[in-house]
Amino acid sequence: MGNPMKIRAANKDGVTEVKALISHEMETGQRKDSNGAVIPAHFIIELVAKHNDKVVLSSEFGTAISKNPYLAFKFNGGAKGDKISLSWKDNKGDTRTDEATIN
Repeated sequence: MGNPMKIRAANKDGVTEVKALISHEMETGQRKDSNGAVIPAHFIIELVAKHNDKVVLSSEFGTAISKNPYLAFKFNGGAKGDKISLSWKDNKGDTRTDEATIN
């Protein structure tokens, strides 16, 4: 399980904007360490965002995403006090879910 994500969500005029900083190595499997050995791939493959248990974003990630990716998106709806959750799964089977409250 990775480190906690930093999630902020705010609603303005019926549109909720979510910003998240995801803590993950996102290793491609193509780099080598100082001894010349290949560093094994370790990256997020799937990310899902939910608003009150309803999916508002579903995405597939891969090796082209940078370390500690930043994600921002908007969706219609949401209200102050509602919950937003982000969940990811990586190629090694690790998972992480974090929540934030809409401001």
